[in-house]
Amino acid sequence: MRVIAAVDKFRGTATAHEVASAIGDACWDLGHEVVEIPLADGGEGLLDVFGGPNRHNTVTGPLGTPVEAGWRSNGKTAIIEMAQAAGLQLAGGAEGNRPLDATTAGVGELILAAVSGGAKRVIVGLGGSATTDGGLGALQAIGSKGRIAGVTLDIACDVSTRFTDAPRVFGPQKGASATEIKFLEGRLERLAQQYLDDYGIDVREISGSGAAGGLAGGLVALGGTIQTGFDLVADEVGLYDAIESADLVITGEGFMDEQSFQGKVVGGVAGLAQRHNVPVVIICGDAESGMSTDIPVHTLVSRWGEQRAFSATRQCIAGTAREILQSFEKR
Repeated sequence: MRVIAAVDKFRGTATAHEVASAIGDACWDLGHEVVEIPLADGGEGLLDVFGGPNRHNTVTGPLGTPVEAGWRSNGKTAIIEMAQAAGLQLAGGAEGNRPLDATTAGVGELILAAVSGGAKRVIVGLGGSATTDGGLGALQAIGSKGRIAGVTLDIACDVSTRFTDAPRVFGPQKGASATEIKFLEGRLERLAQQYLDDYGIDVREISGSGAAGGLAGGLVALGGTIQTGFDLVADEVGLYDAIESADLVITGEGFMDEQSFQGKVVGGVAGLAQRHNVPVVIICGDAESGMSTDIPVHTLVSRWGEQRAFSATRQCIAGTAREILQSFEKR
């Protein structure tokens, strides 16, 4: 069989490359051809999918202290993960974050570094942010649209949240209190009007503009285009053509829930496979209780036990993939 291993990361235990490789090992052991395609939905893990960082810059961190941020240059294309410069983990998680102060300035500094290095296209992956500044820090760091003139700015995200809804939707997970959320909502309302006055773009009406605390909206005001992260990555890595010629597709992620089928890797891959009438199977670390789908789902926790699933994730993935392949061989 020709098998496509098109997978997301298993957060905290295996990167997308490691997951795809584990499935690949099982395929080769049983004599099947395999194409390993690590994927991401635009958030954390985007850099790894494209090969990891090969550039580093010291930039302003989310709480103002300098951080070393990695990004990637692929010729005239640069790939940036905003979490490298303004991520919640850099701020010490929700407990250490200061939601009213967290800034995206470092993201703007990375964009400038990429453009200064010759990039004509910059992909910015959104996810894992500490910020709700509407992208103002990034725009102030860039300074003016003229500094990125002639550069295509692609904004990869996996949410449809609108600009002024960002504090309510994402504020609690960033450590914001109810009072702070109200303040942030007012801030983004004023900022949206400022962007309309300065750039002629009403970011309040744009789906996904609230991603990364409104950074998406700020970058749109600067001339960027929001794209579904999965679609952008799938196009870049040739997923569509690969699935079209496959006999079996195996996809997966660390934890599967209803959100997995709303702009995420698992749902995107499954939808493509079904459109091409290619059998598709999901491997995940665990799944939400009571969740149902018409696609076969194999959870590592139920097959191998929780302790082994988390301590030997790659071995469990390979073993599960081997069982899946053997079941298909018997058909």
